[in-house]
Amino acid sequence: MKIGIIGAGAIAHFLLEEINEKLQENLRITSIFVRDTEKHQLLESTYGIKLYTEIAAFLDSDIDIVVEAANIEAVHTLLPSAIRKKDVVLISIGALVDETLLAELNNLANEYNRRLYLPSGAVGGLDLLQNAHALGTVTSVELTTRKPASSLVDETLEEAKVIFEGNAAEAISRYPKNMNVSIVLALASMGFEKTRVTLVADPKIDKNIHHIEVTGDFGEATFTIKNNPLPANPKTSYLAAMSILGTLKRINGKLLIG
Repeated sequence: MKIGIIGAGAIAHFLLEEINEKLQENLRITSIFVRDTEKHQLLESTYGIKLYTEIAAFLDSDIDIVVEAANIEAVHTLLPSAIRKKDVVLISIGALVDETLLAELNNLANEYNRRLYLPSGAVGGLDLLQNAHALGTVTSVELTTRKPASSLVDETLEEAKVIFEGNAAEAISRYPKNMNVSIVLALASMGFEKTRVTLVADPKIDKNIHHIEVTGDFGEATFTIKNNPLPANPKTSYLAAMSILGTLKRINGKLLIG
């Protein structure tokens, strides 16, 4: 499977190293869409890819799937064009809190017979959550995210402080770079308005901690995930990066679990 990536940041570099450098079976990144080819020129010789600055030419290149690894703005401006021509793996899922955009992408995927994949990112348990909600009988989804205080607030804290309580839509609106987890949980179950979120700034931790509680007719489930940062970029979750690679390998595989 030939892969095209939108963006050349930490996620793209992780995928290039894991796929092209380590020669993942039947996976190859061949094209990358960037704003500035000179800035990223070394990628062509290092990883054997071709850079593009025109989205039409990028989409017409010899790729089977597009991985969006840029930002929310890129989702708004580029994804409608991309999904008309290719299946898409979407990383900046915070963009989907815009329900008009979500509906547009869903309609385009149906019209052009494309698939839109949303990796699990920094959390797990989405298979259980989706299965539990198959009959619409999940009654509550609550996410408590704890992050190092310095990544959330400018003030110096001595103890943990709750800085947000509300629903997923409000969370991503106020903290667009910190609450993608709430969006994927909402999309997998009860929606943005009913998924409850608490965000805690904690000066005594050095990694992100996500605690999820789900209740419904099936029973109860709890998950706690403590994420290490991506070694090459502390602002990116290692598990989030790995979830994209895992998604690509599952798409390309024949044995589907779950």
